[in-house]
Amino acid sequence: MLQEHVQEHVEHAAEKFDAGKVIIEHVSNSSTDHPLLHLPTILGINFSVTKHVLMLWLVAAFVFVVVTFTVRRYLRQDRTIPTGFMNALEAVVEFVRDTIVQPNVGSKWVNTWTPLIVTFFIFILCANAIGLIPVFELLALADYFVLHTADDSIVKQLMHGGTTATANFNVTAALATVTFGAIIIAGSKAHGAVKHWMNLVPHGLAWPIYILLIPIEIMGLFVRPFALTMRLAANMTGGHIAILAILSFVFLFTEMFGTAIAGMGVGMAVSVPLAVGISALEIIVVLVQAYVFTLLSAVFIGMAIHVHH
Repeated sequence: MLQEHVQEHVEHAAEKFDAGKVIIEHVSNSSTDHPLLHLPTILGINFSVTKHVLMLWLVAAFVFVVVTFTVRRYLRQDRTIPTGFMNALEAVVEFVRDTIVQPNVGSKWVNTWTPLIVTFFIFILCANAIGLIPVFELLALADYFVLHTADDSIVKQLMHGGTTATANFNVTAALATVTFGAIIIAGSKAHGAVKHWMNLVPHGLAWPIYILLIPIEIMGLFVRPFALTMRLAANMTGGHIAILAILSFVFLFTEMFGTAIAGMGVGMAVSVPLAVGISALEIIVVLVQAYVFTLLSAVFIGMAIHVHH
């Protein structure tokens, strides 16, 4: 009898709501347990297609198709003044060029680096914004009430993992790596390959100072893309974690008091208003983080072009 009571208690505990597990599953990648497409591991790298990879492809395809279609449609027209979405796209390009790129890289190099910075801004903005749309959550509801697919179906696999591609540190690291390469190319184009590396430290100092200064400058060269990586991914992940944690109060208070009324009361009084407020703040964060990443990228590129010590 005692053994049966213990077993029943263990099974009941296992069925309890685990807020941490739910939150981590919603913001993490689906690479280990629920990949969408299994591919072999090469040199220790798992090349399986995960949910974040899928979202990365979808955002890239969306940006490419929309921007290409809009620009080509405008070029086929006889009018010189853009209208509709092309007008908005031109405003974004001019904003990035005039307020982000030109003040940092200068008039001589503005046309060289504006395409890269504009691409950063539009891609990050779209990836952040699409991550706020609960597409897969709606798909889960449709599967629960209508589709009733099998446990190993592609629909079920899409239920695992986060949807914001820029919340993945691998994605932001790749974007930061592009910035790192752009910094080296910008400095080399402006001053020459050898002179660029010599410009990392000021000239005319006593040689013992260089023993300390050169390692610090080299470390700073790698700290910049690392800061870009962590800032974007952490901010996009933090907002989702906050919303999920607040919504978890509903289930936690339901289990704590043993009645759904307690959970519903906490949800209506606390969870829903706070979640709505944080979601509104996330809309601002979507734009701010795209702006900050592109601004810092332009600043770092400008520092390689205009060397100041």
